[in-house]
Amino acid sequence: MANRQGPADGATGPVLVVIPTYNERDNLEPVVQRLFATLPSAHVLVVDDASPDGTGELADRLAAADERVHVLHRAGKAGLGVAYVAGFEWALERDYGAIVEMDADGSHAPEDLPRLLGMLGDDGTGADVVLGSRYVPGGSLVNWPWYREWLSRAANIYSKLALGVPINDITGGFRVYRREVLATLRLHDVASQGYCFQVDLAWRAVEAGFVVVEVPITFVEREAGQSKMSGAVVREALLRVTTWGVRRRGGQVLDLLRAARR
Repeated sequence: MANRQGPADGATGPVLVVIPTYNERDNLEPVVQRLFATLPSAHVLVVDDASPDGTGELADRLAAADERVHVLHRAGKAGLGVAYVAGFEWALERDYGAIVEMDADGSHAPEDLPRLLGMLGDDGTGADVVLGSRYVPGGSLVNWPWYREWLSRAANIYSKLALGVPINDITGGFRVYRREVLATLRLHDVASQGYCFQVDLAWRAVEAGFVVVEVPITFVEREAGQSKMSGAVVREALLRVTTWGVRRRGGQVLDLLRAARR
């Protein structure tokens, strides 16, 4: 493995950016170029779900030309959450100290990464999880249809109320984890396959006592390719968040009953 020194290093150790792909051939290379222009010492892991458009083959060519690029090929499209878990496990088998989630479609600006990574701190006393947030002061959306924004905002408000977590953008997919967070959380218990995976993992981090902070970002709608959002993904998220919320409220009621009996 290459010697990784420079701004992507620090107390957290070297940085790995995990980028899941499915039919992102037109977007992948420009995003990787922008990433290395911003963080030359970072590494990239492309997790490709057997994209029929040749994304996996492009990733292999990028890896052959640059030792900072790695590729994990999967047999088929099994969902965003499953792809991320595979990427996280790959990272934990190596010496990466900070693991980044980032989309391949250009909606997440690699130029924002130094700010997100900076919140981890250089002395180990910073945040454990840093979320790139569209819905805190300074965050924004560009070129999103009104109905997508409405759905996203509603999902985040609902998740925040149901789960009781002080996070404004818990569904966002641009985030940084300290290695210790992913090593502590039981990744194989994260059953969510779609975008609900983001809610699941952030909530688990809060429940485990890790420090989670939000940093404002500008989210830009993709220019090429198609969104992976679907009705099935939305239904999964609604069902799971509702189930978790009911379970949480039920636990609170039981705690109150036990306290009343003492």
